[in-house]
Amino acid sequence: MSEYKFKLPDLGEGTVESEIGEWFVKVGETVNEEDIVCTMMTDKAAVELSSPVTGKVLQLAGEPGDIVSVGAALMVVDIAGDPPAVVPEAGAVTTGTSKAPEPVSVSADTGDTSSARAGEPGETTRVITSPAIRRRAKEAGVDLAEVAGTGPGGRIQRKDFDAHMKGAGTATLIRPRSSKTTETKIIGLRRIIAERMSASKREIPHFSYVEELDITELEALRKHLNSKQGKADERLTLLPFLGLALIRAVREFPQCNATYDKERNVIVQHDAVHLGVATQTPDGLKVPVVRHAESHNLHELANEMRRVAGAARDNSAKKDELSGSTITITSLGKLGGIASTPVINMPEVGIIGVNRAVERPVVFNGQIAVRLMMNLSTSFDHRFVDGYDAAAMVQSIKEMLEHPATIFV
Repeated sequence: MSEYKFKLPDLGEGTVESEIGEWFVKVGETVNEEDIVCTMMTDKAAVELSSPVTGKVLQLAGEPGDIVSVGAALMVVDIAGDPPAVVPEAGAVTTGTSKAPEPVSVSADTGDTSSARAGEPGETTRVITSPAIRRRAKEAGVDLAEVAGTGPGGRIQRKDFDAHMKGAGTATLIRPRSSKTTETKIIGLRRIIAERMSASKREIPHFSYVEELDITELEALRKHLNSKQGKADERLTLLPFLGLALIRAVREFPQCNATYDKERNVIVQHDAVHLGVATQTPDGLKVPVVRHAESHNLHELANEMRRVAGAARDNSAKKDELSGSTITITSLGKLGGIASTPVINMPEVGIIGVNRAVERPVVFNGQIAVRLMMNLSTSFDHRFVDGYDAAAMVQSIKEMLEHPATIFV
Protein backbone atom coordinates (compact mmCIF):
# COMPACT_ATOMS: atom_id res chain seq x y z
CA MET A 1 0.00 0.00 0.00
CA SER A 2 1.26 3.47 -0.94
CA GLU A 3 -0.44 6.44 0.67
CA TYR A 4 -0.77 9.80 -1.04
CA LYS A 5 -1.71 12.78 1.15
CA PHE A 6 -3.74 15.36 -0.73
CA LYS A 7 -3.09 18.58 1.21
CA LEU A 8 -5.35 21.63 1.26
CA PRO A 9 -3.74 24.20 -1.08
CA ASP A 10 -3.57 27.95 -0.54
CA LEU A 11 -6.83 29.20 -2.04
CA GLY A 12 -5.49 32.72 -2.39
CA GLU A 13 -6.02 36.09 -0.68
CA GLY A 14 -3.90 35.01 2.29
CA THR A 15 -6.26 32.20 3.27
CA VAL A 16 -4.84 30.16 6.16
CA GLU A 17 -7.80 27.83 6.65
CA SER A 18 -11.01 26.85 4.91
CA GLU A 19 -14.30 25.19 5.77
CA ILE A 20 -15.41 21.89 4.27
CA GLY A 21 -18.56 22.55 2.28
CA GLU A 22 -19.46 19.18 0.75
CA TRP A 23 -17.79 15.84 0.05
CA PHE A 24 -18.36 14.04 -3.24
CA VAL A 25 -16.41 10.92 -2.20
CA LYS A 26 -16.54 8.52 0.76
CA VAL A 27 -13.96 6.45 2.60
CA GLY A 28 -13.54 3.15 0.77
CA GLU A 29 -14.56 4.51 -2.63
CA THR A 30 -12.28 4.72 -5.64
CA VAL A 31 -11.48 8.20 -6.88
CA ASN A 32 -10.07 8.97 -10.31
CA GLU A 33 -7.58 11.66 -11.19
CA GLU A 34 -9.40 14.95 -11.95
CA ASP A 35 -12.58 13.83 -10.13
CA ILE A 36 -14.09 16.61 -8.04
CA VAL A 37 -13.77 15.40 -4.46
CA CYS A 38 -15.11 18.30 -2.40
CA THR A 39 -15.96 21.96 -2.13
CA MET A 40 -14.16 24.22 0.32
CA MET A 41 -15.78 27.42 1.55
CA THR A 42 -13.89 30.68 1.79
CA ASP A 43 -15.37 33.97 2.95
CA LYS A 44 -16.32 34.87 -0.61
CA ALA A 45 -16.77 31.73 -2.68
CA ALA A 46 -17.19 27.97 -2.85
CA VAL A 47 -14.12 26.31 -4.37
CA GLU A 48 -14.16 22.87 -6.00
CA LEU A 49 -11.07 20.69 -5.53
CA SER A 50 -10.18 17.79 -7.81
CA SER A 51 -8.04 14.76 -7.01
CA PRO A 52 -4.52 14.78 -8.48
CA VAL A 53 -4.29 10.95 -8.31
CA THR A 54 -6.31 7.78 -8.81
CA GLY A 55 -6.80 5.38 -5.92
CA LYS A 56 -8.89 4.25 -2.98
CA VAL A 57 -9.94 6.82 -0.38
CA LEU A 58 -8.52 5.87 3.02
CA GLN A 59 -9.25 8.97 5.08
CA LEU A 60 -11.09 12.30 4.87
CA ALA A 61 -10.20 15.35 6.96
CA GLY A 62 -13.62 15.82 8.52
CA GLU A 63 -17.30 16.52 7.94
CA PRO A 64 -19.00 19.49 6.24
CA GLY A 65 -18.57 22.49 8.50
CA ASP A 66 -15.20 21.41 9.88
CA ILE A 67 -12.24 23.76 9.43
CA VAL A 68 -9.03 22.56 7.72
CA SER A 69 -5.73 24.48 7.78
CA VAL A 70 -3.81 25.16 4.57
CA GLY A 71 -1.17 22.43 4.18
CA ALA A 72 -3.05 19.91 6.31
CA ALA A 73 -4.05 16.55 4.81
CA LEU A 74 -7.48 16.91 3.25
CA MET A 75 -7.70 13.36 1.88
CA VAL A 76 -5.49 10.27 2.06
CA VAL A 77 -5.55 7.98 -0.97
CA ASP A 78 -4.11 4.46 -1.45
CA ILE A 79 -2.40 4.53 -4.86
CA ALA A 80 -0.51 1.90 -6.84
CA GLY A 81 3.15 2.95 -7.18
CA ASP A 82 4.60 6.40 -6.73
CA PRO A 83 2.58 9.60 -7.19
CA PRO A 84 2.67 10.75 -10.82
CA ALA A 85 4.80 13.77 -11.64
CA VAL A 86 2.18 16.16 -12.95
CA VAL A 87 2.94 19.61 -14.26
CA PRO A 88 0.30 22.04 -12.95
CA GLU A 89 -1.90 23.57 -15.63
CA ALA A 90 -2.83 27.23 -15.87
CA GLY A 91 -5.10 28.07 -13.00
CA ALA A 92 -3.81 25.22 -10.82
CA VAL A 93 -2.53 25.78 -7.31
CA THR A 94 0.58 23.92 -6.14
CA THR A 95 1.48 23.30 -2.51
CA GLY A 96 4.60 21.89 -0.87
CA THR A 97 8.29 22.39 -1.63
CA SER A 98 10.43 21.75 -4.68
CA LYS A 99 10.96 18.15 -3.52
CA ALA A 100 7.43 16.94 -4.20
CA PRO A 101 4.97 19.36 -5.73
CA GLU A 102 1.35 18.37 -5.14
CA PRO A 103 -0.80 19.89 -7.91
CA VAL A 104 -4.52 20.40 -7.56
CA SER A 105 -6.93 22.09 -9.93
CA VAL A 106 -9.03 24.73 -8.21
CA SER A 107 -12.25 26.14 -9.61
CA ALA A 108 -14.09 28.89 -7.76
CA ASP A 109 -17.87 28.83 -8.08
CA THR A 110 -17.86 31.66 -10.62
CA GLY A 111 -18.50 29.82 -13.85
CA ASP A 112 -14.93 28.56 -14.45
CA THR A 113 -14.85 25.02 -15.84
CA SER A 114 -11.12 24.33 -15.73
CA SER A 115 -11.40 21.87 -12.84
CA ALA A 116 -14.26 19.77 -14.23
CA ARG A 117 -13.22 18.23 -17.55
CA ALA A 118 -14.87 15.39 -19.38
CA GLY A 119 -13.13 12.01 -19.00
CA GLU A 120 -11.75 9.71 -21.67
CA PRO A 121 -14.23 7.69 -23.80
CA GLY A 122 -15.83 4.98 -21.73
CA GLU A 123 -15.30 6.78 -18.38
CA THR A 124 -18.07 8.14 -16.22
CA THR A 125 -18.10 11.92 -16.62
CA ARG A 126 -18.97 14.07 -13.64
CA VAL A 127 -21.71 16.62 -14.20
CA ILE A 128 -20.18 20.10 -14.42
CA THR A 129 -21.99 22.69 -12.30
CA SER A 130 -21.66 24.79 -9.16
CA PRO A 131 -22.00 23.66 -5.53
CA ALA A 132 -25.10 25.86 -5.16
CA ILE A 133 -26.87 24.02 -7.99
CA ARG A 134 -25.74 20.65 -6.63
CA ARG A 135 -27.31 21.59 -3.31
CA ARG A 136 -30.57 22.71 -4.97
CA ALA A 137 -30.70 19.49 -6.98
CA LYS A 138 -30.11 17.39 -3.87
CA GLU A 139 -32.87 19.19 -1.99
CA ALA A 140 -35.27 18.81 -4.94
CA GLY A 141 -34.35 15.18 -5.60
CA VAL A 142 -33.21 15.96 -9.14
CA ASP A 143 -30.64 13.85 -11.01
CA LEU A 144 -28.30 16.41 -12.58
CA ALA A 145 -27.42 13.93 -15.32
CA GLU A 146 -30.92 14.60 -16.71
CA VAL A 147 -30.40 18.38 -16.87
CA ALA A 148 -29.14 19.83 -20.16
CA GLY A 149 -26.27 22.28 -19.58
CA THR A 150 -25.71 25.18 -21.96
CA GLY A 151 -22.53 26.54 -20.37
CA PRO A 152 -18.94 25.92 -21.47
CA GLY A 153 -18.19 22.21 -21.64
CA GLY A 154 -21.85 21.40 -20.93
CA ARG A 155 -21.77 23.14 -17.53
CA ILE A 156 -25.22 23.35 -15.94
CA GLN A 157 -25.99 26.98 -15.18
CA ARG A 158 -28.68 28.40 -12.95
CA LYS A 159 -30.96 29.15 -15.93
CA ASP A 160 -30.59 25.53 -17.12
CA PHE A 161 -31.63 24.14 -13.74
CA ASP A 162 -34.55 26.58 -13.46
CA ALA A 163 -35.72 25.61 -16.96
CA HIS A 164 -35.52 21.92 -16.06
CA MET A 165 -37.53 22.46 -12.89
CA LYS A 166 -40.13 24.48 -14.79
CA GLY A 167 -40.40 21.81 -17.46
CA ALA A 168 -40.87 19.15 -14.82
CA GLY A 169 -44.17 20.77 -13.91
CA THR A 170 -45.39 22.57 -10.84
CA ALA A 171 -47.14 19.66 -9.14
CA THR A 172 -46.27 19.42 -5.46
CA LEU A 173 -46.18 16.18 -3.53
CA ILE A 174 -48.29 16.59 -0.41
CA ARG A 175 -46.96 14.59 2.50
CA PRO A 176 -48.86 13.95 5.70
CA ARG A 177 -47.73 15.89 8.72
CA SER A 178 -45.58 14.07 11.20
CA SER A 179 -43.37 14.69 14.21
CA LYS A 180 -40.22 14.25 12.13
CA THR A 181 -37.56 16.93 12.55
CA THR A 182 -34.75 17.95 10.24
CA GLU A 183 -31.36 19.12 11.47
CA THR A 184 -29.19 21.27 9.21
CA LYS A 185 -25.60 22.05 10.10
CA ILE A 186 -24.81 25.75 9.77
CA ILE A 187 -21.92 25.88 7.31
CA GLY A 188 -20.53 27.98 4.48
CA LEU A 189 -22.06 31.36 3.73
CA ARG A 190 -24.87 30.87 6.23
CA ARG A 191 -22.31 30.34 9.02
CA ILE A 192 -20.38 33.44 7.95
CA ILE A 193 -23.60 35.50 7.90
CA ALA A 194 -24.52 34.26 11.36
CA GLU A 195 -21.09 35.10 12.77
CA ARG A 196 -21.02 38.59 11.25
CA MET A 197 -24.56 39.43 12.30
CA SER A 198 -23.82 38.27 15.83
CA ALA A 199 -20.61 40.31 15.93
CA SER A 200 -22.42 43.39 14.60
CA LYS A 201 -25.16 43.25 17.22
CA ARG A 202 -22.72 42.30 20.00
CA GLU A 203 -20.11 44.98 19.29
CA ILE A 204 -22.11 47.86 17.80
CA PRO A 205 -24.58 49.94 19.85
CA HIS A 206 -27.22 50.36 17.13
CA PHE A 207 -29.14 53.63 16.97
CA SER A 208 -32.25 53.10 14.83
CA TYR A 209 -34.21 55.91 13.25
CA VAL A 210 -37.38 55.59 11.13
CA GLU A 211 -38.72 58.43 8.98
CA GLU A 212 -41.87 58.63 6.86
CA LEU A 213 -41.63 59.90 3.26
CA ASP A 214 -44.21 61.07 0.75
CA ILE A 215 -42.87 59.64 -2.51
CA THR A 216 -45.85 60.50 -4.72
CA GLU A 217 -43.80 62.88 -6.89
CA LEU A 218 -40.85 60.52 -6.97
CA GLU A 219 -43.04 57.65 -8.18
CA ALA A 220 -44.54 59.88 -10.88
CA LEU A 221 -41.04 60.77 -12.08
CA ARG A 222 -39.95 57.12 -12.01
CA LYS A 223 -42.94 56.03 -14.09
CA HIS A 224 -42.38 58.87 -16.57
CA LEU A 225 -38.72 57.95 -17.05
CA ASN A 226 -39.61 54.27 -17.44
CA SER A 227 -42.17 55.12 -20.13
CA LYS A 228 -39.24 56.46 -22.18
CA GLN A 229 -37.20 53.31 -21.56
CA GLY A 230 -37.58 50.68 -24.26
CA LYS A 231 -36.03 47.73 -22.41
CA ALA A 232 -38.18 46.31 -19.63
CA ASP A 233 -35.15 44.85 -17.80
CA GLU A 234 -33.54 48.30 -17.56
CA ARG A 235 -36.46 50.11 -15.95
CA LEU A 236 -35.77 52.14 -12.85
CA THR A 237 -36.69 51.10 -9.33
CA LEU A 238 -36.70 53.41 -6.32
CA LEU A 239 -33.24 52.25 -5.19
CA PRO A 240 -31.08 54.28 -7.64
CA PHE A 241 -32.98 57.45 -6.67
CA LEU A 242 -32.29 56.66 -3.01
CA GLY A 243 -28.68 55.94 -3.92
CA LEU A 244 -28.22 59.37 -5.53
CA ALA A 245 -29.89 61.10 -2.60
CA LEU A 246 -27.67 59.20 -0.15
CA ILE A 247 -24.54 60.12 -2.12
CA ARG A 248 -25.45 63.80 -1.88
CA ALA A 249 -26.38 63.56 1.80
CA VAL A 250 -23.07 62.04 2.91
CA ARG A 251 -21.22 65.02 1.44
CA GLU A 252 -22.80 67.04 4.24
CA PHE A 253 -22.49 64.23 6.80
CA PRO A 254 -19.16 62.51 5.97
CA GLN A 255 -19.08 60.80 9.38
CA CYS A 256 -21.82 58.49 8.05
CA ASN A 257 -19.76 57.38 5.04
CA ALA A 258 -17.09 55.78 7.18
CA THR A 259 -15.66 52.49 8.37
CA TYR A 260 -14.22 51.53 11.75
CA ASP A 261 -10.75 49.97 11.80
CA LYS A 262 -11.01 47.95 15.00
CA GLU A 263 -7.37 46.86 15.00
CA ARG A 264 -6.06 50.44 14.93
CA ASN A 265 -9.05 51.95 16.74
CA VAL A 266 -9.47 54.49 13.93
CA ILE A 267 -12.52 55.82 12.07
CA VAL A 268 -11.81 56.15 8.35
CA GLN A 269 -13.99 58.68 6.49
CA HIS A 270 -14.20 58.10 2.75
CA ASP A 271 -14.49 60.71 0.02
CA ALA A 272 -15.63 58.01 -2.41
CA VAL A 273 -18.99 56.31 -1.88
CA HIS A 274 -18.65 52.57 -2.35
CA LEU A 275 -22.31 51.66 -2.13
CA GLY A 276 -23.25 48.26 -0.69
CA VAL A 277 -26.45 46.73 -2.08
CA ALA A 278 -27.80 44.04 0.28
CA THR A 279 -28.96 41.20 -1.98
CA GLN A 280 -30.85 38.02 -1.17
CA THR A 281 -29.37 35.04 -3.05
CA PRO A 282 -30.00 31.27 -3.06
CA ASP A 283 -26.90 30.97 -0.85
CA GLY A 284 -27.95 33.65 1.64
CA LEU A 285 -27.51 37.41 2.04
CA LYS A 286 -24.63 39.02 0.17
CA VAL A 287 -23.60 42.68 -0.12
CA PRO A 288 -22.13 43.37 -3.58
CA VAL A 289 -20.56 46.81 -3.99
CA VAL A 290 -20.95 49.59 -6.54
CA ARG A 291 -17.52 51.20 -6.60
CA HIS A 292 -17.38 54.99 -6.81
CA ALA A 293 -21.15 55.33 -6.90
CA GLU A 294 -20.68 59.11 -6.80
CA SER A 295 -19.33 59.02 -10.37
CA HIS A 296 -22.55 57.59 -11.87
CA ASN A 297 -25.67 59.31 -13.13
CA LEU A 298 -29.13 57.88 -12.43
CA HIS A 299 -29.25 55.28 -15.20
CA GLU A 300 -25.60 54.31 -14.77
CA LEU A 301 -26.13 53.76 -11.06
CA ALA A 302 -29.29 51.72 -11.72
CA ASN A 303 -27.48 49.53 -14.24
CA GLU A 304 -24.50 49.00 -11.95
CA MET A 305 -26.70 48.13 -8.97
CA ARG A 306 -28.57 45.66 -11.15
CA ARG A 307 -25.32 44.17 -12.47
CA VAL A 308 -23.61 43.58 -9.11
CA ALA A 309 -26.81 42.18 -7.56
CA GLY A 310 -27.19 39.76 -10.46
CA ALA A 311 -23.54 38.71 -10.19
CA ALA A 312 -24.02 38.03 -6.47
CA ARG A 313 -27.04 35.83 -7.19
CA ASP A 314 -25.42 33.73 -9.91
CA ASN A 315 -22.04 33.52 -8.12
CA SER A 316 -20.16 35.32 -10.89
CA ALA A 317 -19.24 38.28 -8.65
CA LYS A 318 -15.52 38.88 -8.23
CA LYS A 319 -14.00 38.95 -4.76
CA ASP A 320 -13.50 42.74 -4.77
CA GLU A 321 -17.17 43.18 -5.73
CA LEU A 322 -18.25 41.57 -2.46
CA SER A 323 -16.25 43.69 -0.03
CA GLY A 324 -15.12 47.24 0.63
CA SER A 325 -18.47 49.05 0.88
CA THR A 326 -18.59 52.27 2.91
CA ILE A 327 -22.38 52.48 3.44
CA THR A 328 -25.16 50.04 2.54
CA ILE A 329 -28.72 50.16 1.22
CA THR A 330 -31.05 47.27 1.99
CA SER A 331 -34.58 46.57 0.79
CA LEU A 332 -37.11 43.76 1.07
CA GLY A 333 -39.14 45.16 -1.81
CA LYS A 334 -42.85 44.39 -1.54
CA LEU A 335 -42.14 42.46 1.67
CA GLY A 336 -40.62 45.57 3.24
CA GLY A 337 -43.26 45.97 5.94
CA ILE A 338 -43.95 49.18 7.83
CA ALA A 339 -40.59 49.48 9.59
CA SER A 340 -37.47 47.41 10.27
CA THR A 341 -34.23 47.61 12.23
CA PRO A 342 -31.47 46.79 9.72
CA VAL A 343 -28.23 45.35 11.10
CA ILE A 344 -25.10 47.36 10.26
CA ASN A 345 -22.72 45.74 7.78
CA MET A 346 -19.44 45.82 9.69
CA PRO A 347 -17.08 47.69 9.53
CA GLU A 348 -19.46 50.37 8.23
CA VAL A 349 -21.22 52.76 10.60
CA GLY A 350 -24.56 53.19 8.83
CA ILE A 351 -27.21 51.34 6.81
CA ILE A 352 -30.36 52.63 5.06
CA GLY A 353 -33.38 50.32 4.83
CA VAL A 354 -36.33 50.74 2.46
CA ASN A 355 -39.82 49.68 3.51
CA ARG A 356 -42.94 49.02 1.48
CA ALA A 357 -44.64 51.94 -0.31
CA VAL A 358 -48.43 52.13 0.20
CA GLU A 359 -51.16 54.59 -0.73
CA ARG A 360 -53.06 56.02 2.21
CA PRO A 361 -54.93 59.18 3.16
CA VAL A 362 -52.80 61.96 4.69
CA VAL A 363 -53.09 65.67 5.25
CA PHE A 364 -51.54 67.38 2.22
CA ASN A 365 -51.64 71.16 1.76
CA GLY A 366 -54.35 71.41 4.43
CA GLN A 367 -56.61 68.79 2.85
CA ILE A 368 -57.08 65.03 3.04
CA ALA A 369 -55.48 63.40 0.00
CA VAL A 370 -54.35 59.94 -1.04
CA ARG A 371 -50.56 59.92 -1.23
CA LEU A 372 -47.93 57.24 -1.76
CA MET A 373 -46.10 56.87 1.56
CA MET A 374 -42.98 54.92 2.47
CA ASN A 375 -40.72 54.61 5.51
CA LEU A 376 -36.95 54.66 5.63
CA SER A 377 -35.59 52.51 8.47
CA THR A 378 -31.99 53.29 9.32
CA SER A 379 -29.37 52.13 11.79
CA PHE A 380 -26.14 53.84 12.83
CA ASP A 381 -23.18 52.99 15.03
CA HIS A 382 -23.89 55.23 18.02
CA ARG A 383 -20.23 55.17 19.07
CA PHE A 384 -19.29 57.30 16.09
CA VAL A 385 -22.53 58.81 14.73
CA ASP A 386 -24.52 61.04 17.05
CA GLY A 387 -28.29 60.67 16.99
CA TYR A 388 -28.71 64.28 15.87
CA ASP A 389 -26.41 63.82 12.88
CA ALA A 390 -28.08 60.55 11.89
CA ALA A 391 -31.52 62.13 12.01
CA ALA A 392 -30.34 65.21 10.15
CA MET A 393 -28.88 63.10 7.34
CA VAL A 394 -32.09 61.09 6.99
CA GLN A 395 -34.06 64.36 6.91
CA SER A 396 -31.80 65.54 4.07
CA ILE A 397 -32.54 62.34 2.14
CA LYS A 398 -36.26 62.75 2.87
CA GLU A 399 -36.29 66.28 1.45
CA MET A 400 -34.59 65.20 -1.77
CA LEU A 401 -36.84 62.20 -2.32
CA GLU A 402 -40.01 64.20 -1.64
CA HIS A 403 -38.80 66.87 -4.11
CA PRO A 404 -36.95 64.66 -6.59
CA ALA A 405 -35.81 67.50 -8.85
CA THR A 406 -33.42 68.56 -6.08
CA ILE A 407 -31.56 65.25 -6.43
CA PHE A 408 -30.25 66.43 -9.80
CA VAL A 409 -29.59 70.09 -8.97
